[in-house]
Amino acid sequence: MNSLSPFHLAIPVWNLETCREFYREVLGCEEGRHSDHWVDFNFFGHQLVIHFKPKEKETDLHINKVDGKQVPVPHFGVILPWEKFDSFSEHLKSQKIDFIIEPYIRFEGQLGEQATMFFYDPAGNALEFKAFKDPTQIFAK
Repeated sequence: MNSLSPFHLAIPVWNLETCREFYREVLGCEEGRHSDHWVDFNFFGHQLVIHFKPKEKETDLHINKVDGKQVPVPHFGVILPWEKFDSFSEHLKSQKIDFIIEPYIRFEGQLGEQATMFFYDPAGNALEFKAFKDPTQIFAK
């Protein structure tokens, strides 16, 4: 596998302090620079920035069906090593995360077999954490 470059992602949150605590305390992300309107995090080696944006009226979420599950779009997350997925999902359960899709194995025994789970942050941003049984199949067709 090639060496990866860290990505930068900026997302809106209407509850900056609640989300700041969520990313720092629940997900274990190290906090970096910040102001009264945004906070940088080391999101598993990538730069995630939460930016304050006033809450808008509720909108309908877009859902795509994948492996019989209702997957929220958009979403973002990290591909974890296979051996870390279970301990991370157990940590999230101990933090009382309300999963959109509980941790499970998708495409079991098939090309691209992966463990996956989905949940929302406190501002309603959907996150997916996954792990591939064989990391060389991340982009397999």
